[in-house]
Amino acid sequence: MSQSCPANFQGTGLLSSERHFMTPARKSGFALPVINLEVGRPSVQCALSQMESALADAKRQGRTVVKLIHGYGSTGVGGDIRIAVQKRLHELNCDGKIRAVIFGEEWGRSNAQAWDLLNSEPGLKHDADLGRRNRGITIVRL
Repeated sequence: MSQSCPANFQGTGLLSSERHFMTPARKSGFALPVINLEVGRPSVQCALSQMESALADAKRQGRTVVKLIHGYGSTGVGGDIRIAVQKRLHELNCDGKIRAVIFGEEWGRSNAQAWDLLNSEPGLKHDADLGRRNRGITIVRL
């Protein structure tokens, strides 16, 4: 029996839904949009569908960077959603559908891609996850 996604997760519109998309308060003129894929504890397939829909919405809205919250697994060891999201983002990056992907464990000033992004969007230097090696998030450059 296949699990279907709840109706509010299907299709487009995640960015307009306050339950799944939030923009933190601006500290320096740049607010990093956040897409929370953990809400409602979705299946891997639902989380991937949510992600793809939300990324498409973000692009349509002219966003250039978003942060995905996908978690790192309830045991802190793996996390099926994290692994599937990272794999799909890598595919989207290789296909040229997104410009860059920086996994949370690499989101720091010592990473070349992160450094380039920080220089192009200085407000990101205030992101709470920067340099924390947070495996539960990923930064996506659209």
